[in-house]
Amino acid sequence: MSSKYRIQVTPQAVYLPEESDEAAGRFVFAYTITIVNTGELAAQLISRHWIITDANQVVQEVRGLGVVGEQPLLRPGERYEYTSGTAIATPVGTMRGSYQMVAEDGHRFEAEIPEFVLSMPRVLH
Repeated sequence: MSSKYRIQVTPQAVYLPEESDEAAGRFVFAYTITIVNTGELAAQLISRHWIITDANQVVQEVRGLGVVGEQPLLRPGERYEYTSGTAIATPVGTMRGSYQMVAEDGHRFEAEIPEFVLSMPRVLH
């Protein structure tokens, strides 16, 4: 890919025990995503595509415009960070996906969201 179009995506997830209902098979996670434009042109995040997989290999696909109601424009070197959440039916799962971007020259490209683990912390007895 051209050095004009480079987006670095760094995910981090945490388990939310207060929002989860383990007995009912509902495990809730918050994730914070940091997006940095490491390319040479400004680019706008237009939409997202998530692939969320639980430990039973049940896959949820989520597509939508923007992130947390925004379509941020990132100039070269700028960063954007947001926090959102998801729920899965098992204590462990993974998320990965991509952001659909449009550069200021009109070129459309995808920014990969690297796979990250959703995991309930193990409780020691």
